[in-house]
Amino acid sequence: MRLDAAIEALRARGEPAYRAAQVRQAVTRDLVTSWEEVTTLSRALREHLLAEVPFAELDLETTQEASDGTVKARFRTLDGFPLETVLMRHGRDRRTVCVSSQSGCALGCTFCATGAMGLGRDLTRGEIFEQLLWAARLARADEHRIGNVVLMGMGEPLQNVEEVLGFCHLANDPEGFGLGARHIAISTAGWVPGIDRLAAEPLQVKLALSLHAPNDALRSQLMPVNRRYGLADLMAACARYREATRRRIFVEYLMLDGVNDWPALADELADLLHGTAPGGFHVNLIVYNPTDSVFQASPEPVIQRFLDRLEARKVPASVRRSKGTDIAAACGQLAVQGAKERRAEVMRDRRASAAAGPAGR
Repeated sequence: MRLDAAIEALRARGEPAYRAAQVRQAVTRDLVTSWEEVTTLSRALREHLLAEVPFAELDLETTQEASDGTVKARFRTLDGFPLETVLMRHGRDRRTVCVSSQSGCALGCTFCATGAMGLGRDLTRGEIFEQLLWAARLARADEHRIGNVVLMGMGEPLQNVEEVLGFCHLANDPEGFGLGARHIAISTAGWVPGIDRLAAEPLQVKLALSLHAPNDALRSQLMPVNRRYGLADLMAACARYREATRRRIFVEYLMLDGVNDWPALADELADLLHGTAPGGFHVNLIVYNPTDSVFQASPEPVIQRFLDRLEARKVPASVRRSKGTDIAAACGQLAVQGAKERRAEVMRDRRASAAAGPAGR
C-alpha cells in the first residue's frame, strides 16, 4: 500500500508534519481498509487522498481456509499479476504470515510449483507490505497480532532485494507496524549478489538458505540456479555473510524420497557446513509437500535417520512440517496461472507503444 505516496500528497498540500503520523498510525496500527476510515483527518483531506492516491495496490480475489486453520489469499496487482499469501496459526497464540516477493518465479526449481509458473514481475515494497496488512487484519479478528513474517512465498526475494528490504523497514518501523527485525526471515535459493547485499544491511533480519543438496551435481539437477552460482560461490557468500553479521543461517533441506535423503549425503552436508562456518548453521529438514512434480516425500524413518546422522556430526537440526497442505498453501505449493502470460502481454504492449512513437501515442 502506498503509505509514502499518501504522506507526500499531504506534504505537497502544505499539511503539518503530524499528519504523516496520523496516516501511519491509521494504516499500520488501526489497520484501516480505506482512506475514508482515517477519521483523524478531516473529510476534505480524506477526499484529497481518495482522489490522489489509491489506498490499495492489490485486489483480493479469493481466500481458502485449511483444516489446520491456515488461510491462503489470492491477490492480483493493479496491472494484473497474480500472487498468493498465507497466514499460519500456531496454536492459540502465534501467527505467522508467508508473503510473496514476486509474481511467479524465474528460478524453476524442479520440486516447486511456483517455479513452474515462470516470472511475472517483481513486487513493490508496498505490494509486499499490503500482504502483511491483510494478515494483520485477519489476526486481529481473532484477537492476535502477527508475530513473524517469512519471505518464503512466491518468488526469489534476493532477486528483488531492494524492494524486499524496503518492505522489511516498513514492517520494522517503530512508529509504524513495529515488528522486530529478528522476527522477519528472508529465504533464498542461493542468489549470491543478494546474500552479499543482505550482509551489508544493518537491519537484523534472518537469512534462510534453500540448499536441498550438498554437492553440485545433485543440486544442479534440482535447482537450475546452482549452474550460475555453484556451491563454492554460494558457501563463500555464506561465509562472508556470517563474518559480517555473526548471525546464524537457517538451511532448508527438502527431504525427497530416494533423491537426497541418503545417510552419505547427511555426512556430505555436515562436511559442507562445518567447512564453511562452524556453528553458523541450523538445518531444517522439510517434509515434502506434494505438487505436480515427480518427487515423493521421504518416509518418516528415513527423515529421522538423516536427522540423527546430522546430530551425530554436531550439526544443529530439526524437522519442519508445513501447514495448509489440503489447500495447497504449504511450502513449495503456491502457484497461480497467468503470471508468465501477463508478463508477455505487458511486453507486447510496450513494444507496440515504442513502435508507434510519439505520434501514435
